[in-house]
Amino acid sequence: MIPRARRLAVPLTGALLAAGVACAIPTASSAASTAAAQAAPGDVTAKAAPQAPAEAAAFWSPQRLRAATDRTEELGNSVKGFGRAGDATADGKAGTVPPIGAGTSGAGGSKKISKQVNLPPTVGRVFFTLPGKNPLDPKSWKYCSGTSVQGRYRNVVATAGHCVYDPVTNQFYDNWVFIPSYWDGDQAWEGKAPYGIYPAKWFQTHDDFVVREDYDYDYAFVNVSSGFKLTQTRDGDVTRYARTPAGRLGDNVGGQGFTWNRSTKVKVFAFGYPAGPHPDGDRPFTGRTMKWCYGLSAPMPAVPKYDIQEHLGFSCGMTSGASGGPWLMGYKSATRMGYLNGISSVAWDTDGNDRYDRISSPYFNGETYDVYRVAANRWTQ
Repeated sequence: MIPRARRLAVPLTGALLAAGVACAIPTASSAASTAAAQAAPGDVTAKAAPQAPAEAAAFWSPQRLRAATDRTEELGNSVKGFGRAGDATADGKAGTVPPIGAGTSGAGGSKKISKQVNLPPTVGRVFFTLPGKNPLDPKSWKYCSGTSVQGRYRNVVATAGHCVYDPVTNQFYDNWVFIPSYWDGDQAWEGKAPYGIYPAKWFQTHDDFVVREDYDYDYAFVNVSSGFKLTQTRDGDVTRYARTPAGRLGDNVGGQGFTWNRSTKVKVFAFGYPAGPHPDGDRPFTGRTMKWCYGLSAPMPAVPKYDIQEHLGFSCGMTSGASGGPWLMGYKSATRMGYLNGISSVAWDTDGNDRYDRISSPYFNGETYDVYRVAANRWTQ
């Protein structure tokens, strides 16, 4: 295993973040945002999406969305057994960026699911096709989970690294889109994408995930273009779709806050769209609707297979499909907002009974902030 060198976060001066505290969101040109993004430290891989936003968005029909299957199940991101806890530690001072907006509306599937918890409208499913495969082959249609997160231009989606970059082909995925508050209740667009569809423009990942497939860096921040809504109409036997602009992601659903270098033991909510089976083959989830877990995080054991040394985990029975979903610290059910403090990455069967009982996330430290701040300051149309 290659020894890991610590990198300290470099505060962004004169832009969104200063000394780890959010500033006001100013009006700025695309040139200024590009310059800020290009000032990123060398541990960040920034890659333009393979398809133009319009091309990626036009690919997905309601039928293809419903037919998409979970990618993480195929990758086999799971661990059996439990050992000595790893060494997740802060690499600097804690930092916080507050959320934007407050998803207090019950529209679009963000419904109360218990007396205490309301689903955040920022969370949804990301859809993509496998690189190097025939995009018309249903076996190529895949999905993960993700969330809108605060950014200067309200265009950032947080998800897992393996939900934007394929460790099998070593390429970024094709036809990548994000649908917040996705609900697979019918064949019509209105139920599936209540706040619109947002195609990827830029991917930001950590070099160590792209180069070494190191799951201590299994996170990504994606800049999406302005979204659109589709209204389905029928003319006899012909189905047509009218496309209307939906605006910026953060203006429609808000954006979760972001925090790093926090205690390894904090209470968090995890949200996502689980669908995969437990090791015993049981499938308790369908991936059609959002689910959640709540618990106290703690350091997880090292896993050489995934080069994991700094993961946090907590008790949760969600299966694959929830990968890329957010861990939110300080989540308030009334506002549906909190602070992104992790991303679901790996499922664990810690007692060996062939049932997943924990999920884990990379520890968010200054290097995570490095990747986030590039996306947080990149402009898209």
